[in-house]
Amino acid sequence: MSLSRVENPCFLLFLFVFQAIFILILYRGGPSNVFRGFLDSHQILDYSKTHDVYTNLSLFTQAPSEEAMPYCSVQSPIFVGPLTITFRVLPSEKMIIKKNPFVQSGGRYRPPHCLARYKSAILVAYRNQEKYLHHLLYYIHPFLQRQQLSYSIYLIQQVGNGTFNRAKLLNVGVREALKDEDWDCLLLHDVDLVPENDYNLYVCDEHYPKHMASAMDKFQYTLPYKSFFGGVSALTPEHYMKMNGFPNTYWGSGGENDDIATRIQLAGMKIVRTSPHLGRYKVMDYNEETETQEPWRRYSSFFRPTSRHNTRKTWKDDGMNSLEFKLLSRTEHPLYTNITVDIGYVPPFS
Repeated sequence: MSLSRVENPCFLLFLFVFQAIFILILYRGGPSNVFRGFLDSHQILDYSKTHDVYTNLSLFTQAPSEEAMPYCSVQSPIFVGPLTITFRVLPSEKMIIKKNPFVQSGGRYRPPHCLARYKSAILVAYRNQEKYLHHLLYYIHPFLQRQQLSYSIYLIQQVGNGTFNRAKLLNVGVREALKDEDWDCLLLHDVDLVPENDYNLYVCDEHYPKHMASAMDKFQYTLPYKSFFGGVSALTPEHYMKMNGFPNTYWGSGGENDDIATRIQLAGMKIVRTSPHLGRYKVMDYNEETETQEPWRRYSSFFRPTSRHNTRKTWKDDGMNSLEFKLLSRTEHPLYTNITVDIGYVPPFS
């Protein structure tokens, strides 16, 4: 009499090997690779058909009790793909607060219906860009909630009229954010960029720093140059410290992006990028030609800013281990935490 399927040795061996491979993938890949598997199998997304960023957010309602709250599903049930992004009407703070009832003071959010599987800190270097900020907050809060993340938004604001130093402000933001939480991922986000697709997951790659803004409308959805790492990037705290953070000595030059790309390589890592079909961003443009804008925003996609720095010699001494600043205030606003700092002397050549 033949063996049943369950008793067949070949079938049992196949089952064992399959389970072993599945466990190995989970072990080596971690959560973002699990997420990525869903994306790889997802159909090609049609950007001619977009959806409101607040679509179906009302389905996330408060659970009866935290004790009985389940973990969030691996893939959010309300993903829609391409989002409708427009900057024609400036949203008020009051409107944004009303549309995001579960956002707590300081711009903190936890899913009301489930336990988040991932914690991300959004860090924005900022100065005198209120219009941009309102648009960003209007879109980024529901965007992150759609992904069922636990998150906080931090604005790191530079005082004075000195030249803007984006990279140093982000170093400050990382140091201050890590005082609040053991974040899984640090998202370094320019204030004038808005993501166009809710499948663009704001989680880190376990192995390498990830460049999120791989396709901007301003550059016809291509990179301005090969080593570009600006706009939006995602690093684990371990990645950030391994490369000694960002350089503190770039004052308004925009050349810090090349420095960052080089120090990632020198630290034994590489840049991974979100697929251009998912890493699409719209760039706000009010035709305000201010010094707070980076040069890559003002010139053509063929422009690559030059650097006066020798990164190979300086990266181990210029970064998180040399960061000095004066914390002037730390205030919890309804939609974000504002960190105001004096980042010190601005050299005359900047």
